[in-house]
Amino acid sequence: MLKIIRERLRQGYRTSDFPKVEPLLPERFRGLPLLDGEKCPADCRECESACPFGALHRVGGRITVDLGRCLFCADCPACPHGGLTFSNDYRLAVRQRNDLLYSGPELARAEKLEQKLLSLFGRSLKLRQVSAGGCGACEADVNVLSTLVFDLGRFGIQMVASPRHADGLLVTGPVTENMHSALLATYAAVPEPKIVIATGACAIAGGPFAGSPEVHNGLEGILPVDLYIPGCPPHPYTILDGLLRLLDKR
Repeated sequence: MLKIIRERLRQGYRTSDFPKVEPLLPERFRGLPLLDGEKCPADCRECESACPFGALHRVGGRITVDLGRCLFCADCPACPHGGLTFSNDYRLAVRQRNDLLYSGPELARAEKLEQKLLSLFGRSLKLRQVSAGGCGACEADVNVLSTLVFDLGRFGIQMVASPRHADGLLVTGPVTENMHSALLATYAAVPEPKIVIATGACAIAGGPFAGSPEVHNGLEGILPVDLYIPGCPPHPYTILDGLLRLLDKR
């Protein structure tokens, strides 16, 4: 027992001070893109053909990044002229799909729920996580939120085992054909009113699997989405920031 107490004292307080204190992320972390179309030749459209996921478009001198499709690739070859780089800004969640069509300089970050829903879920939000064919990366970063570092429960947010005990769904994965009916059944089991959160590029637009006959390219057209959290996978702080903005705690 003494050894356990001594070790606990040695480790100290490990829970993050977020959101009071901004997190320190590694330099290699890729967050909100930095766009500078003036660095690109007027007739250059290399970024459109270079991005394998169709996340980039250039009209005139303006570059647009679809953050819902972008995988924030570690070796992004999209712009050889330096018109596209990545910042350390992890705050990427939005309320509307169109807000993910980003041309800079500011992102329309997620706003709080409508007042009726906020009065119901603002102090206690229970979510059922559904992996609709995900690879496990988004699921892992969602699971991490329940550890002592992030301590999701201190904000009144919990993951529950049954959709009948939930206030909404947090969905990951591209919605494979095999998971389509299961996802709809799970959504139907959540009592009204309810919310849906699309987490990761797959859940938003199909991710690297977009266009496959075995997937439905994310939640668009399947379920109404209240919060979009881009990334492949999104950082735990990106997910947490989006959830807190939704509940007006950020």
